Amino acid sequence: MSREAQNQSLEAGPPTVTVPASAHAGPVSHAIFRVARLHRMIAGQLLRPLGLHLGQELVMMHLWELGPQRQTDLVRLLDSDAPTMTRSIKRLENAGFVRRRPCPDDKRAVIIEPTVASQALRREVERIWAELEHASTGDLTPDQQAETLDALRRVEAGLARAAAHTPRADAPASTAHADTSADNEGKPHTG
Repeated sequence: MSREAQNQSLEAGPPTVTVPASAHAGPVSHAIFRVARLHRMIAGQLLRPLGLHLGQELVMMHLWELGPQRQTDLVRLLDSDAPTMTRSIKRLENAGFVRRRPCPDDKRAVIIEPTVASQALRREVERIWAELEHASTGDLTPDQQAETLDALRRVEAGLARAAAHTPRADAPASTAHADTSADNEGKPHTG
């Protein structure tokens, strides 16, 4: 989407979104979904001319800031998974933005480092993030921006706590089932 089209879209006012009746119990969750979708869409459109896929700019930001990193550390830093990170690194390497080399301390590990060519990309990524920030918060006062950031941090903390207590979809099912038969007097089945 061009800058002019984005401005026209913003001038037209906020979109009218019909919230499905089944989502009325979670209006904040529905709003987060809508905002995240729009944010990702605009970020993707802004990054595409640089040859970057969504999320690759975050990999580069960490590399520019921290210097060379083990690939496993990037997975942890970005809360990613190994296959996704491997694909991202391969694409960034093919584009000439990163270089892979063996870790001198651990022959199983790979070190990822930004190339000199990536420094021009850094300026563009920083410009795009400023543009994305303006698209996200340009209609807010500085106080509203601070309040929004504080609220989002609290929402993120709550979601992180919930995620820590929610079984992962790929985790094996528990083998312990409650057995409430009279023989076991309501004690959990251990077998």
